[in-house]
Amino acid sequence: MSAATTRSRTPDRLCAEAVDLARAAAEEAAAPGVVGEHVGLVSEGDRVVTHFFECKELGYRGWRWAATVARASRAKFVTLDEVVLLPGPDAVLAPEWVPWSERLRPGDMGPGDLLPTDAEDLRLEPGYSGEDEPVASSAVSSEMAELVEAEDAEVTAGPPAKLTTVPSRGSIAALAEELGMRRARVLSRYGLHVAADRWEESFGAKTPMAQAAPASCVTCGFLVPLGGSLGQAFGLCANEFSPADGRVVSLAYGCGGHSEAAVMPKPPRPAPPVIDETRVDPFPLRPAPDSGSVPVVSDEDAAELGHS
Repeated sequence: MSAATTRSRTPDRLCAEAVDLARAAAEEAAAPGVVGEHVGLVSEGDRVVTHFFECKELGYRGWRWAATVARASRAKFVTLDEVVLLPGPDAVLAPEWVPWSERLRPGDMGPGDLLPTDAEDLRLEPGYSGEDEPVASSAVSSEMAELVEAEDAEVTAGPPAKLTTVPSRGSIAALAEELGMRRARVLSRYGLHVAADRWEESFGAKTPMAQAAPASCVTCGFLVPLGGSLGQAFGLCANEFSPADGRVVSLAYGCGGHSEAAVMPKPPRPAPPVIDETRVDPFPLRPAPDSGSVPVVSDEDAAELGHS
């Protein structure tokens, strides 16, 4: 360890007293009225002290103007070293920078935007092209790169897949091109699973719409089947009144626009009333003679008892 690192970190007296010099330097570097009160100092080394002043600039809350002064050995005059704006302990700082490829989210792309796919993208795997090189119509092929870099090249209307550069007839690549198998890369198993999980979460059996649907999409006439392995679990909705119109839906998904839900269900019959108010039950003022509830009394006997 050198002798310089073992010296005391006590601020130099003359440098610590040079507050006016540090303030004047900070005010010269900053805009008028931006430099605030003196908030402290720190020893940077032997005869080197940094003075901190409050920053009143809008948008820089917690930042401080730092003016570093120094003094030569055995010198009595303090000189200015540098002035910078530094963040304090409670300063408002910008968030950590994140690459644009990690910030991009579904729906962020607009017309004219390009999203280059990484060569090591786990969602893709090499497709059958008959050659080790990318297809001639691919944007990553050497033929396309040479065509773009050529000075006399003309821009062809349409995407790279529509360009006229095709493999020679009779080759394996030409046969693969004709059968639609000559793609540079295709979806990997990981890419299929990621897409399936995303579609299942948006339009799957566990959504509230599917839970309240009269039937699933597998029996709906508006379902357009998909080809390939994804067709075993997903299809395309073609019902304009469905919330999933034009979307890839799970076969277990469903909504109120099911094709077989056109017949309106009959309303349930009301329960019979407890008290029937449509009938009238006659109640005679006198019981019937043959009811057996009271003895038969003649009119004369009833008159003696006071009955009318």
